[in-house]
Amino acid sequence: MRALAEILWSFLKIGAFTFGGGYAMIPLIQHEVINHRRWLREGEFVELLTIAQAAPGPIALNTAVFVGYKLRGYSGALAAVMGVVVPSFVIILAVAMFFADIRDNVWVDAAFRGMRPAVVALIVAPIVGLARGLNVWLMAVAATTALVVWYFGISPVWFLLAGAVGGVLWAAKRGKEAQR
Repeated sequence: MRALAEILWSFLKIGAFTFGGGYAMIPLIQHEVINHRRWLREGEFVELLTIAQAAPGPIALNTAVFVGYKLRGYSGALAAVMGVVVPSFVIILAVAMFFADIRDNVWVDAAFRGMRPAVVALIVAPIVGLARGLNVWLMAVAATTALVVWYFGISPVWFLLAGAVGGVLWAAKRGKEAQR
């Protein structure tokens, strides 16, 4: 059983050193819980990440909740959430207190512009890593869906619902075939 302090410390590090929002945290969470701590297998993490994406709310927070809960139940979820939230809260509070004084600073603006490509890379990295397990057909469906959502402005909720219905129908069909 994992110590709560270990969970809290791991997520504090992730929360403190991630810029760019929730999707930028995913590769750090993935590295920490799979490679570094070996708390979860990659398949378990992908399942938790899928649930986190489907649940309402920020993905990093949801992922922390589900990972913490998997490790230590409610207290693990609380430790993971506190670890992710506290650094961001403190940083935002500090920035809010001093932002009026530095918002027009050339160096601050340059630093934020310089971070943008790194944030994009942090968002793309888990997508590429998770796509390795997909076959070509599923990658084509995912890419087509993303393009349709982006180009036509269709809500992704409709695709999530269609995917859920399709998955249920597929499982029902496979279940009937297995009974024969």
